[in-house]
Amino acid sequence: MSPAQIVSHNPATVHAPAGGYSLGLELKQHRRLLFVSGQVPERSDGTVPEGFEAQCEQAWRNVVEVLAAADLGVEHLVKVTTFLTDRNQVVTNRSVRCAMLGDHQPALTVVIVETVDSKWLLEIEAIAAE
Repeated sequence: MSPAQIVSHNPATVHAPAGGYSLGLELKQHRRLLFVSGQVPERSDGTVPEGFEAQCEQAWRNVVEVLAAADLGVEHLVKVTTFLTDRNQVVTNRSVRCAMLGDHQPALTVVIVETVDSKWLLEIEAIAAE
């Protein structure tokens, strides 16, 4: 299935995106929306990887699996919100996100929070459209 017709809006009158995202995305046409609940870095067996990079990769794999269950891919993502537990995770988070998304640049928000379970170093929620 192809993604919705998406138009990126990055006006010159607003700060340029810091990397790997668009300031605004407009859906010209879409047939359906998928709201992906916050994905924590747990494997299907309930284990949590050690270290931030491994947890970030696992949380993204979980997002990808939810998308796949709906017959969608990362190219359908229009909005991603990432909740980090430490500012020092920002660069690694960006690197992992860019590796997972390739050239696709959805609208993005990253915030620093405390997660419900202290073993989770991040959580990722998303919206996808077709």
